[in-house]
Amino acid sequence: FVAWRSPHPTPFILFTCADWCYQSQFSCDHQCNSKYFIDCDGRYQSPINVVTRKTLLDERLTPFKFTNYQQIFRGFIKNNGHSVQVGVPHLSTISGGGLSTTYKAVQFHLHWGNSKGPGSEHTIDGEQYPMELHIVHMKHHYTDLSTALADQEGVAVLVASSTVNKYSLNVFVSDGNTSLPPVSLAQLLPPEQNLTSFYRYKGSLTTPGCTEAVVWTLFENTIPLSSDQLRAFFDLKFHDGKPMVDTFRPVQPLNGRQVFRSGATVALTSTALLVAALASALGLSQLN
Repeated sequence: FVAWRSPHPTPFILFTCADWCYQSQFSCDHQCNSKYFIDCDGRYQSPINVVTRKTLLDERLTPFKFTNYQQIFRGFIKNNGHSVQVGVPHLSTISGGGLSTTYKAVQFHLHWGNSKGPGSEHTIDGEQYPMELHIVHMKHHYTDLSTALADQEGVAVLVASSTVNKYSLNVFVSDGNTSLPPVSLAQLLPPEQNLTSFYRYKGSLTTPGCTEAVVWTLFENTIPLSSDQLRAFFDLKFHDGKPMVDTFRPVQPLNGRQVFRSGATVALTSTALLVAALASALGLSQLN
């Protein structure tokens, strides 16, 4: 099992067998102890706090090209014991945006806090948001994430403040899953014209084994989240039966890394339209 001991920036990470746990699961009865996940103590770990005044403009960070992001698919919302995850069963890709090649989408998942505090993994100028969406991609020629993670830039993750809906309330137990209403990846994000302003840095997975093979993109434009939508996630359970809350890793030291920013200006859009798009994408409007 794994425990992250905050507020220290470097995690004290431990494990037994092949499983791990967040600090919110740690107790006198459930102590995470054994050996280190060595890579999780590396120098280029994620998440980080982005200090906007220290970011460097990079003209190579052009707008992304999203291919098949509009394609509707049906999948499963899975409680994997640590988060809510949805596999992407068809070929959706991203290119441009300063990436070295084309990356294909593999899955998306979320991180959140609790009823008393926020839960995004990355922070901007010290501000932590209620929830964070990760759309995970790997280089197009790889067939599995394990192989991609052997490449220092094998994985690319798009990050946005986002939410899913109460449909996930059916996923109470570890390894439970339920059908996802028809959805496209494009419906999970703001409109494409609002995704031209972003931050870029190189880091790691935020869960064990913390492999340092990720190109991170943090979109500046965020999506508002209602308290009712967020509250739905607090009924989910970890694999040990405890409430699935505070599913985020504390921010890690930059250790000399440079964070870059794109030169585009955010085109503001109606927050009501964004929330409606998310609700529609994940079936909230179909619930009683």
